[in-house]
Formats: sequence, C-alpha cells, structure tokens
Amino acid sequence: MSTDIEEQLQAGAIEPAEAPEAAVPVPAAGADGADSRAGVKGIQTLSMAKAITAGLREALRADDKVLLMGEDIGPLGGVFRVTEGLQAEFGDHRVLDTPLAESGIVGTAIGLAMRGYRSVCEIQFDGFIFPAFDQITTQLSRMTLRHDGTLSMPIVIRVPYGGHIGSIEHHQESPEAYFAHTPGLRVVSPSSPHDAYWMIQEAIASNDPVIFFEPKSRYWPKGPVDLDHSGVPLHASRVIRSGTDVTVVGHGAMISTLLQAADIAAGEGTSLEVVDLRSLSPIDYGPLLESVHRTGRLVVAQEAYGSVSVGSEIAATVAERAFYALEAPVLRVSSFDTPFPPAALETEYLPSPDRVLEAVDRALAY
Repeated sequence: MSTDIEEQLQAGAIEPAEAPEAAVPVPAAGADGADSRAGVKGIQTLSMAKAITAGLREALRADDKVLLMGEDIGPLGGVFRVTEGLQAEFGDHRVLDTPLAESGIVGTAIGLAMRGYRSVCEIQFDGFIFPAFDQITTQLSRMTLRHDGTLSMPIVIRVPYGGHIGSIEHHQESPEAYFAHTPGLRVVSPSSPHDAYWMIQEAIASNDPVIFFEPKSRYWPKGPVDLDHSGVPLHASRVIRSGTDVTVVGHGAMISTLLQAADIAAGEGTSLEVVDLRSLSPIDYGPLLESVHRTGRLVVAQEAYGSVSVGSEIAATVAERAFYALEAPVLRVSSFDTPFPPAALETEYLPSPDRVLEAVDRALAY
C-alpha cells in the first residue's frame, strides 16, 4: 500500500498545494543555530510536517517510555515524511514499523499503556482509521472509566485528514465528529506549524487518549515556530484575527480558508473576526462566545459533512448560550452530505472563501 501511495505522490496523482520541503533541523539548546542563551531555542521557520517531526523528537528525548508506531513510519518516514529520521536517531525499538492492521496498532498501544508506555500511533490516511474504530471507541475511550480512574491511557493517535490534495477515495476524509462525539477521547487539530509543534507534545504528555487530526493540505506551507513558548494550552481556542462585523470559526485547514475570506471581505469593507477552535473535544467556548457578543453574528465552517457534525454542535451551543447577542441565525458552511468525490470535483465539494463570504452576506442581511 505504501508503495502505491508513494508512486502517486511522485507521479502527481496526489498533488499537495506545495511540494514537501527538505527536513529542517531543530537544534537542541546550545547546538549550532540555537539561541546562545541556555535552554532557549528561539524561533524557526518550519512546515507543519517538520514542526510535528520536531515535536515528536522532543517527546522521544524527554521520556524513554514514548514510542512511535505505524505503517512505514521507520526508514521511509511515513507517507508524508513526518517521522523521517526518527528511527535512525532513536532505534527500531522506539520507532516501530507495524503490520498493515490499524486495529492491531491501537490494540497494541492499549496493552503498552497498561505497562506504563506512551504510544503515538500513526494512521496512514484518514479513511484507514475505521478498522480501528472499535478499539478506539469501545475500548480505548472507556478503559479509564472502567477502572474507576486508576488506569490511564496515554495514547495519541495521529490522523492526516481532510481534502485539497487531489487524492482518491478513503484518502481525503474528515471523520472528526465520530471521535469528538465519543466520551473519554480528547480530539484536537492544529492549523499552524507553531500549534502543531506544541500540541503534539502536549497531547503525548496527556494521561488521556488524544485523537490528533493533522490537516494534510497544510503539511507543507511554512510558518514561524516559537520553540520556547507555546502561547496557549492544548484545549484552548483563540481569536487569530480581530474583526467587528461577523465572527467566523473553524479548525484545521479551514482556518486558511477563513483567513482568505477575511482578506477578501476587508477589501469590500467588511471586518471578519476569525476564531481557531484548535480543540474539538473539549471545545473552549469562552473566546468564541466573547467574539459573538462583540459581532452579533456567527458563521461556522468545516470541511466535514454538515449534518450531525462539530459545526452543528457549535451552532446549537452558541444559540443556547448567546441567543440575545445574536443579530442573525448562526449559519453553517460545510462539505456536502455525500461521500468525498473524485479529485476533479473536490474544489466544488470543499468550502471555499466564496462560500464562506456568501454566508457572511446572508448573516449581514438580517
């Protein structure tokens, strides 16, 4: 399977927004290129993929009980090269290539957690997570409750997800609602390299299972990463662009779309405030509700299906908790309630800045 995917990547059948960059080394404190102050690493420009690599490296260095597990994550470094070089650095007893069996990967991680290990499991593509669905939702999520809190499950499941890479069926899914709906799981999704670097380390440090959704279309664009300060906790949402007229909220790759929409709107005289959820379970509603009280209008955007989704939950909660602040109904923008289409149709299927702005116009018309 990995060979087929690799051939597609090389042939352009899977076509990312930008070509993957070469690995950017993240020096340890005091190494060449690091800040000269003791314990300070400074700010580096990294892609999200390499920011996650750096975060995994830090976690492996910090705790000998941290293990990485997944299909082709060793010498190959994974389909997206996120684990590139880590097996050579830490050995095949800590960065393990596994058989092609997602249920076995997660089941093994559960057993390891019982013996005090912290496993980071990679699911090669979003659509491949379903063979492990039973292990995740009926076993992993319930273990701590079954043992009355005496047994922790410090397991991270990394999932490249979402569209915009021109791929085939089962390679461009957005299944986050299934897991956000499941009690006992924490669910997060970074939208920037900085968040990816810190959130993966915070997820690994958690004693609860964390589903870590990585927006694969954002793997390659680069951005600044402060290697010394995270800025916000793992489950905090935040305003990333201030505005006065309409609040727009999303997560993962959708944040890029919302920022593009905000730029277009600004040119037309409309000020959008952009909120990045970052965490889908639990959801930090504080900054979002404060924003809605300022603007009086909310548009929720996501790549996933619209029905019974994270966006649905946000719309319902904001309507309940900020009803008298709203000047218009909460509006949702999502993909359509159909299976992900062939790559040639993905631009029509996925939410675009124009579709977000159409919802903004409707909100302002009330």
